[in-house]
Amino acid sequence: MKSNEISFEEAMDMLEEIVQHLENGDVPLEKAIELFQDGMKMAHLCSGKLELVEKKIEILIEENGALVKKPFSPGDNKGELEA
Repeated sequence: MKSNEISFEEAMDMLEEIVQHLENGDVPLEKAIELFQDGMKMAHLCSGKLELVEKKIEILIEENGALVKKPFSPGDNKGELEA
């Protein structure tokens, strides 16, 4: 299975399993290194998928009584809720 075919959820599940194995501490050093490398790949994959989703997010802003779609901008305070 290619890494770009793995869903975000599958990658997160795999990452959680890897972390559990490493936290147990009962794996040989070479296996721990292999698990760590696999975990880094899954973390990178998840990060990349989140970045793609973030780029696709649009915020609906009400302007003059009509809903207008605007691209999501992390630095844009208009999308934040006022306290």
